[in-house]
Amino acid sequence: MAFEHIKLAVADGVATLTLDREPLNVLNIAMMKEINQALDSLDPAGLKVLLVRAEGKAFSAGVDVGEHLGDQVNEMIEVFHGIFRRMEKLGVISVASVQGAALGGGCEVAAYCDLVVASEKAKFGQPEILVGVFPPVAALVFPRQFGYKKALELIVTGDVINAAEAKQIGLVNQVVAPEELEAATAALVAKLTGLSSAILRVTKKAVLKGLDQSKREDALEKIEKIYLKECMSTHDAEEGLKAFLDKRKPEWTGN
Repeated sequence: MAFEHIKLAVADGVATLTLDREPLNVLNIAMMKEINQALDSLDPAGLKVLLVRAEGKAFSAGVDVGEHLGDQVNEMIEVFHGIFRRMEKLGVISVASVQGAALGGGCEVAAYCDLVVASEKAKFGQPEILVGVFPPVAALVFPRQFGYKKALELIVTGDVINAAEAKQIGLVNQVVAPEELEAATAALVAKLTGLSSAILRVTKKAVLKGLDQSKREDALEKIEKIYLKECMSTHDAEEGLKAFLDKRKPEWTGN
């Protein structure tokens, strides 16, 4: 399957999905549709690991801001959240290898993965609040991963943290020197591929069941409705997004 913005390789029980829209791997609708097509093409029975990595200096700077406006926002949310719904359905252990900035939607992709290996040069953040919106997937996974207070702090301040702090709070599993990222990722993947795919699958299912009795997909649907019907219908959401595109300071009205 040929793609323009991503690469997909499957070998030895590992599906490697590479974001390849340099320099910043901004996730536009076309790219996210390709990611969904790639995930749809995978046979979970033959997989042990989904590895998500990226080319270029950034893992991903997030979802294209211009595609949050007007009628596009509904399609954008559908295809973006489709990535996570497909990852959930696939059911295999997912690993993110983060070499640079993972911001906005890029941070959400990394955070949704089960395990994260990061370069010391990586940074993580959800700056959506600064342009008048919020990150639905981070709202879903951050509190589950490192608790309400820190999750809310990162979401409502838009602060960007380095890899060391990301590891400290539990967003990242391992931090290595940039030149060691590929080898460290390969070593982790090798540990997983040496195990039973069936047992890996049921173990992940059991851990998620123990973490939360409600399905993450159900929770995401509820958060998604808040985003589209309550957040995106406000003046300030449109103002913040347009101000970002116009490279000016937003003028908030509180409505």
